[in-house]
Amino acid sequence: MIRQERSDDHPAVRALHLAAFEGREQVPALADALRSAEAPLAPISFVATVDGQVVGHVLLSAGRLDAPLRIVDVLVLSPLGVLPQFQDQGIGTRLIEHALAAADAQHVPLVFLEGSPHYYAQRGFERSDTLGFRSPSLRIPPAAFQVVRLAAHEPWMTGTLVYSDAFWALDCVGLRDTEASTG
Repeated sequence: MIRQERSDDHPAVRALHLAAFEGREQVPALADALRSAEAPLAPISFVATVDGQVVGHVLLSAGRLDAPLRIVDVLVLSPLGVLPQFQDQGIGTRLIEHALAAADAQHVPLVFLEGSPHYYAQRGFERSDTLGFRSPSLRIPPAAFQVVRLAAHEPWMTGTLVYSDAFWALDCVGLRDTEASTG
C-alpha cells in the first residue's frame, strides 16, 4: 500500500534510509531537512507499507529552474529508498509512479533527480543535458542528471537546475568519489 507520509512515520523512514543507504547518515538527514525547509512548493512524500510496516519512501522537494523567461518552480526526487529485504519487488517503481502522478496533479512542470540512468530511464526519466537543462554541479555525471517532463512543461522551460540549500548544506550533490563515477 502506498500512502502519504505522516509525522509518526519519520522514525521508520529514517531507519529505512539508513538500511537502504548502508548507514549513510546524510540521506535521512536530507529527508528531515527537506521536509522542514521553507520552499515555494510543499514537499510531496509517500511511504510504501507491507502489513503496516514502512518498507519504502520517496520524497519530492522544491527546486528552481533558472529558465530564460523566468524562474520556474520544479521538484527534485530525492531520496528514494526501499528496505533491502523488500528491494527488487517493484516497490520503488510504484513509489516513483505515485509521486510523479501527485506532482503532475499539482501542475509541476518538471521533476529532476541524480541517479542510475539504467534504473530511472525505465521509469520515464530522460537525460537532462540532451533536453536543454544544465546540472547544478559539475560533480553530477551527465548521464545521472535526469528529468521527467510533466503535462505543465512548456518548451521554453530549459535552463539550470538550482537545488535547495539542504542539498548543499549536507553535501548531497554529485559524486565526491571520482572512482564511483566510472564504475
